[in-house]
Amino acid sequence: MVRKKIDGKRLFVLDTNVLMHDPTALFRFEEHDILIPMVVLEELDAGKKGLSEVARNVRQVSRYMDDLMSSADEGEDPMVNGIHIGVLPQIGDVTKHGKIYFQIKEHMDRLPDSLPSSKADNTILNVALALQENEPEKTIILVSKDINLRIKANIVGVNAEDYFNDKVLDDVEQLHTGYYELPEDFWDTHSRDMDSWKEDGHTYYKIKGPLVQDWFINQCLYQEADHFEAIVRSIENDDDGSPTALIELLTDYRTDSHNIWGITARNREQSYALNLLMDPEIDFVTLQGPAGTGKTLLALAAALEQAIELKRYKEIIVTRVTVSVGEDIGFLPGTEEEKMTPWMGALMDNLEVLAPTDNDEWGAAATHDLLRKWIKVRSLNFMRGRTFLNKLIIIDEAQNLTSKQMKTLITRAGPGTKVVCMGNVAQIDTPYLAETTSGITYVVDRFKNWGHAGHITLKRGERSRLADYASDIL
Repeated sequence: MVRKKIDGKRLFVLDTNVLMHDPTALFRFEEHDILIPMVVLEELDAGKKGLSEVARNVRQVSRYMDDLMSSADEGEDPMVNGIHIGVLPQIGDVTKHGKIYFQIKEHMDRLPDSLPSSKADNTILNVALALQENEPEKTIILVSKDINLRIKANIVGVNAEDYFNDKVLDDVEQLHTGYYELPEDFWDTHSRDMDSWKEDGHTYYKIKGPLVQDWFINQCLYQEADHFEAIVRSIENDDDGSPTALIELLTDYRTDSHNIWGITARNREQSYALNLLMDPEIDFVTLQGPAGTGKTLLALAAALEQAIELKRYKEIIVTRVTVSVGEDIGFLPGTEEEKMTPWMGALMDNLEVLAPTDNDEWGAAATHDLLRKWIKVRSLNFMRGRTFLNKLIIIDEAQNLTSKQMKTLITRAGPGTKVVCMGNVAQIDTPYLAETTSGITYVVDRFKNWGHAGHITLKRGERSRLADYASDIL
């Protein structure tokens, strides 16, 4: 079959996973109409129980639908004439709004014999096919996060699209790295518009010029030839309207004299990361990069140094989303912390590096007791509703979190709390997230112009020559 050309009035058929992923999807299609198949309502009803983020989203969708049906005009049949969608306050006003329709009758099976109609996905696909025949004046588009369903839709001649409203960037390559290499002629072209001074042991520069307008606060700057490394502290418009940046020389954590909990940076990006992690004025740090680049080790070393030695934080809280890479091992016994222990293998591996005991059993036990006192492992599922005061929170595997889950976690931070998010967008394990929709991509992009946040993309693996070679050729 040949799919219809997409133009004019559109009718979007929504798959269940779209609404489970984003409850506000009902309000995201502007002047176009949407239709909810009956099987989608059944799947929503089956998924409404529990404390998971998906269950909460389902319950929110149900509330939105109930509000829309309550707002239907009296004297009209909303099931036949549709319901005006209206405006969701937090999304903002849109000049035109479409209608929401619900499937009110069964459709004859139009699917090939190889696609059993008893399956929910195929039932949704059959609804889209029937609408395409019954409403030829409209372009029917099936919206689903399920790649296989979109493929099947294209095969049988139905337009199918992913849900794009949660997309942060068109390409993950557009995500900023957190550092910028200055051109070779930078000092020649900017020396006339530069002031420098020292204050409280720190060296500062005030710079004007065309490049400044492309920088952002807490971005790291470097120049290979002059071994120059600095961080942008503020950007303001001068009296003549030209942007002026205040930059500060960075601490070089690659030297033994600046080690953190016995750890020194092995490359430039790790040194930048430690500068952000150790800065008490930066409340939110994101570290993104492949496995083996040192994200967890750097975060833990900085956390222990600031909590135990500098007394900045009362406790270190480590959490991560519990998505397994292989086969699940079923329910785990014990307390919340004991249940989380198998998911925290990376944490335990790095603690062995940070707390070597040289085969001294007594020393090992004492060290582990000390670290257990300061480091608490918590499940993501029990974070909602809490407020953390003077804590350092480390969120591992943040690439598997949605933007909404990330918001839920970060808004738990109370006064004196610092949040560190770590992840690798190339290792997303959840079915409906991609590099451009991951929660860590979302926060890196949204926080890049805030003066109390910083981000570094780590690129060089530092595990071993075997791990580096394997990551390159495999």
